[in-house]
Amino acid sequence: MLNLIFCGTPQFAVPTLEKLVASGFRIKLVVTQPDRPSGRGMELAASPVKRTALTLDLPVTQPDKIKNNDDFRAQLQQIAPEAIIVVGYGRIIPQWMIDLPPLGNINLHASLLPKYRGAAPIQWAIAMGEQVTGVTTMRINAGLDTGDILQQVEEPITQEDTALTLAPRLAQAGAELMIATLAGLKNRTIAPRPQDNTQATLAPILKREDGQIDFARTATDVWNRLRGFQPWPGAFTRFRGKMLHIHAATPAPTAHIIASAHFAIEHDRLLLGFANGTALEIHELQMEGKKRMSARDFINGYRPKSDEAVG
Repeated sequence: MLNLIFCGTPQFAVPTLEKLVASGFRIKLVVTQPDRPSGRGMELAASPVKRTALTLDLPVTQPDKIKNNDDFRAQLQQIAPEAIIVVGYGRIIPQWMIDLPPLGNINLHASLLPKYRGAAPIQWAIAMGEQVTGVTTMRINAGLDTGDILQQVEEPITQEDTALTLAPRLAQAGAELMIATLAGLKNRTIAPRPQDNTQATLAPILKREDGQIDFARTATDVWNRLRGFQPWPGAFTRFRGKMLHIHAATPAPTAHIIASAHFAIEHDRLLLGFANGTALEIHELQMEGKKRMSARDFINGYRPKSDEAVG
């Protein structure tokens, strides 16, 4: 079996690490981000990959920087890995690492490249209304997710999916794909193919303002973004001078046209108007300083009026 170095940090990377170990690959070193402050107490917390590596009794290193780190470079050169596996590591891989292993640095990316290059491919695929996404194994080069494609597998996006439900499925599919990719590289049965840069789209890191509801969009557009931007930044607006988060909603046919950025009450249904006469039925929401509540509890507690403005 191949000698590997594994670079990864988030939960998304854990199934690939576990699958590599279970499949008999020799993980000589796990590289992950330094422990970070987390939670209300801001105590230092290990990454999911580090916790998994320690459970599997694998050696771990957590360099603050890697590009100009002589000790780290010497450590990797001494290991002389046949491939370096990179899954959500969170650092730009320097050229010296790219050049080190004979099989290259193999990255697992959570989209069908060249679509959704960048830090948040799962979130943006849902937010843009895609019905199919997938995972890609690729050889890392000096660009941002621009290396040659090795293998890909598709995964449907259902109407019930959010980023929280889709990510674990992609992580498992990616773990299987990585095993198949390494076997293909070892047996020389994979022909790497360049990406078509004219088809590239970007999936930049999410910002808080991405979650602010834009009432110039249609209800379906906002619904897609709500599902994609889970758990953060979500979807939020203002109501009666306070922050209002929408946690669950679905596009809804309505008995009448609802003005954009206005509530409407139809029986016990809470509707919110958007562009082009479209509307969302709100199922779960949260007022600033309050707990999440159902639409019915919101109607009974706040008694919003039909045609009351939001935003």
